[in-house]
Amino acid sequence: MALIPFDDRDGTIWWDGHMIPWRDAKLHVLSHGLHYASAVFEGERAYAGNIFKLAAHTERLINSGRLLGFEIPFTAGQINDACNQVLAANHLTDAYVRPLAWRGSEQLAVSAQQTKIHLMVACWQWPNFFGADRLKGVRLGMAEWRRPHPQTAPTASKAAGLYMIGTLSKHAAEAAGYDDALMLTWDGYIGESTGANIFLVIDGKLHTPTPDCFLDGITRRTVMALAKARGIEVVERHIPVEDLAKASEVFLAGTAAEVTPVRAIGTHNFVPGKITEALLADYEALVVMAPEEVAKRAA
Repeated sequence: MALIPFDDRDGTIWWDGHMIPWRDAKLHVLSHGLHYASAVFEGERAYAGNIFKLAAHTERLINSGRLLGFEIPFTAGQINDACNQVLAANHLTDAYVRPLAWRGSEQLAVSAQQTKIHLMVACWQWPNFFGADRLKGVRLGMAEWRRPHPQTAPTASKAAGLYMIGTLSKHAAEAAGYDDALMLTWDGYIGESTGANIFLVIDGKLHTPTPDCFLDGITRRTVMALAKARGIEVVERHIPVEDLAKASEVFLAGTAAEVTPVRAIGTHNFVPGKITEALLADYEALVVMAPEEVAKRAA
């Protein structure tokens, strides 16, 4: 199936407080965000007309901007409303929602004090990141690039620039026949895939890397809460690569990936088992609940 270019689609995009036609959502080529990666974004999913954990995503978007040194000129309530409005305007109930904030074209240099901060929200239909066959389990190669030291980049932000090495790593993995890549931390521990957090089942416990140089995902935290509700012990720690040999199950968790089993990482093979299946089912049940029920269960 031919891909539909993102700049030539029907629909509506929310841009700096106004709904505009999809094809009119354009910015100048000398925008600071394009040249210097001064942009932050969110990836959100709507299920049955409700954006899952919208408030948490909006809070992270605002904080990501602050970590990059700018304040988004809209309140959390206005951003939440924009996300819901664009979903309704495009007549979608199950969709991927993408808010993006960036520095504009008023000034083009490393210093960008005079730039205006823009915000847009778009949405489109996008099934699971790994497709309908994800339940068979995906295969990961080992990335050459590593997640940076937190003193070299604002690693707690969902900043556009931090995804450059993810793109490079995913392209290399796909060229080698894999679905994605496992990225290590700057000091050689297991980190994450190019766009999702990772969990390992070792001796009946759920292990996940400490997010000290990569994003502490909202889906990650959701899965941890679901595991604890089931009485599954969750262990956050620095996980050596050698511990892949100890894992019986591995899965990824993220907004785009949702909960996706992993069947291989390099030469290590895994079989999706009871813990992966249970947490996948729990997650799928949670995301279609009403927002107030989701909030109650997260309390």
